[in-house]
Amino acid sequence: MKYIENWDQRKQRYIDTWAMENHDRPLVILTTPKSGAKPVYDIQRPEAIRDRWLDFEWVVKNARNRMEQTYFAAESIPHYNPNLGPDIFGAILGCDLEFGESTSWCSHPIKDWEDFKAEYNHDNPWLQKILQLTRLCVEEAKGDFLVGITDIHCGMDGLVSLRGPAELCMDLYDCPELIKPLPMQLFEVFKSFYNELESITSQNQEGTINWMGIWHPGRWYVTSCDFNCMVSNEMFQEFILPELVAETEFLDANIYHLDGPGALVQLDSLLELPGVNGIQWVPGAGAKPMREWPDVLKKCQDAGKMLNLSCEMEDLPLLAEVLKPEGVILCLYGPSNPEEADAALKTVEKLWHRRKIF
Repeated sequence: MKYIENWDQRKQRYIDTWAMENHDRPLVILTTPKSGAKPVYDIQRPEAIRDRWLDFEWVVKNARNRMEQTYFAAESIPHYNPNLGPDIFGAILGCDLEFGESTSWCSHPIKDWEDFKAEYNHDNPWLQKILQLTRLCVEEAKGDFLVGITDIHCGMDGLVSLRGPAELCMDLYDCPELIKPLPMQLFEVFKSFYNELESITSQNQEGTINWMGIWHPGRWYVTSCDFNCMVSNEMFQEFILPELVAETEFLDANIYHLDGPGALVQLDSLLELPGVNGIQWVPGAGAKPMREWPDVLKKCQDAGKMLNLSCEMEDLPLLAEVLKPEGVILCLYGPSNPEEADAALKTVEKLWHRRKIF
């Protein structure tokens, strides 16, 4: 790869971490601007917010510019994730998208579920747009950097895009018999969508990557259901778990995105699933920092799961005290230049070496 010199070494550490064989320290993802880096928006940024998403020529040039201005420390991988926001899966099922500065959101066109049928419609304009963007990114990358699979929220989250969260909550009481089969219908669309995207990204790269920035030699993806914080564990097991299990069986590997304290009610059920390889614990906006969740982290690791944790330098001493390195991925924030990034990696090495000694 063009922007790192030791891709084979980084690749091996990912393989070791997925196998829980990284015995010396956690895998570390950490990027900073290069010394003397120029602002990435120097390249003719479109005036209209919508164009910053849909002017694909600019999007691809901006992706390349970001690679050139970024220092990829530790095991960070130069990659770009084609992105039209978290509701792109709902959009290919019939929603429309509106764009803001940093995210997009969708309409909720479903008024009732009687006539709904989940289909992978190749004529859908939003499907064509994300496929086009992915192809353009692959053509631009030419192996210089990796291209990820876009953010896909299927299952119950896909139904939220179509219906709205409050309305879907009521539907679980008013017409549960209509809702129960729908996540598996969406799963069939997910398989077609994922397969087509992966057939594009695999043209000049090995393995897969996505918005988590984690590489796997096979077909991996983030499993998730943000809606899980709005239902009881009983409803989670009845309406969400079957589709999640199907995702884990379809993929070579996965890490479940567990977001916010409200989602912890589902943790025990997730840890019981052998097909869930790992947990990304996200405390949530305004919640306690990562170092104040030792019980949650230990519980996941004691269940044999990998951990993907976004943390600050202040979190590291506690994490080194309570966590073995095997299967742990740290996405570190705080260092602002290459020298600080390299020093942060040495701190990780020392902390986990000290833990090994004691």
